Amino acid sequence: MNTFVAHLQSATQYERIEGVASFIAEDESGKFGILAGHIRMLAILTFGLARLRIGEGQWQYLALPGGILYFVDEQLYITTRRYVRDTDYRRIHTLLQQQFRAEEKSLRGIKESLRHMEQEMLRRLWELEKHGETLL
Repeated sequence: MNTFVAHLQSATQYERIEGVASFIAEDESGKFGILAGHIRMLAILTFGLARLRIGEGQWQYLALPGGILYFVDEQLYITTRRYVRDTDYRRIHTLLQQQFRAEEKSLRGIKESLRHMEQEMLRRLWELEKHGETLL
């Protein structure tokens, strides 16, 4: 069986996994798979679950908030902010849902903050114009 090496990299983790037989992930165009002998490729991974199989063993799941994938010369490089790898689909799926909710909550907070900043800037511009001050 032909295999390749996977390199998982985040801000705080690095794993080198030998003997990977296949890898499945998703980018904006949809799901795709990589086997040994695949041509060079680069992809921007979406938020979600990827999976890999070492030899003929069971699937291992990889939860990640997106990332960059690069495959060249039988080496698969995945770079992301963080990731979690586990063989238990239910456990990692639950973790992924929790992370998704936390990121959505954080994004809502950021959007709200930006909206308030925008409103304050418009109010100040209106006050400047009202008092006859110019911006230049």
